[in-house]
Amino acid sequence: MGSFEWNLDPEITQLFGVFPIKYYGLFFVTGILLAYQIAKHIFSAEKKSLEQLEKLSSYLIVGILVGMRLGHCLFYDFEYYSEHILEIFVPFQIINGTWHFTGFTGLASHGGSLGAIIAIFLFSRKYKTSILWVLDHIAIVTPIVGAWIRLGNFMNSEIYGKPTHGNYGVIFMRDDMIPRHPTQLYEAFSYLLIFGLLWYLYKKTQLAKQQGFLFGVLLSVLFLARLIIEFFKENQVSFEDSMTLNMGQLLSIPFILAGILFIIYSKRKPKTNVL
Repeated sequence: MGSFEWNLDPEITQLFGVFPIKYYGLFFVTGILLAYQIAKHIFSAEKKSLEQLEKLSSYLIVGILVGMRLGHCLFYDFEYYSEHILEIFVPFQIINGTWHFTGFTGLASHGGSLGAIIAIFLFSRKYKTSILWVLDHIAIVTPIVGAWIRLGNFMNSEIYGKPTHGNYGVIFMRDDMIPRHPTQLYEAFSYLLIFGLLWYLYKKTQLAKQQGFLFGVLLSVLFLARLIIEFFKENQVSFEDSMTLNMGQLLSIPFILAGILFIIYSKRKPKTNVL
């Protein structure tokens, strides 16, 4: 097995010669659109309001983006952003008083997950819906978004793995000439498998009717996969080098435990089909 050289320019083009259009953003949007179409199919099949789905989608998009941004700034680069608070909220970096467009270069998936959960809670509270029903059904499509985000990371040659110490792996030529584990692809593939598992549980079993079960499976299985894959991934920030478990793994543990608790809870909660 030989190594594969990867040297794609992450920037597709520039809008008006200033604003870069990148593969990451394109893949991010594609993942959201695919997830929305599948969610639309689910809502239609269960004769639920598509208008409610549109409102929920708006909550989720805001929650995910805000959560991903704050997650990165708080967990991975707090020292910098604590002194550059404005840069948390704007896609510019201020250097010597001059604004340089950079886009939001730091996004954390754990923060996005928490942001999505908070968004669902706020939506359910405002529109008087069953939060567990919403969590379970959005859980089905969530891995689709995660998979496409990781494919975007691969296109950007970022968040890659450790050296394979062999003649196999992917050489991310924009950084070095070392064959590495393509952990972005590992994650994308595992997320697609998790989507398949959730879809099977939803369509073929009665377990999906237990409130909180699908959401519990999503949290426990997806973040367990994330925790394992992190062992093959390069640390994203330098302070992780002195840690037994890196930040991604530490943040995954509470999600795994929460997922197990939701599965246990679902066994005791009466079945429902109420939105």
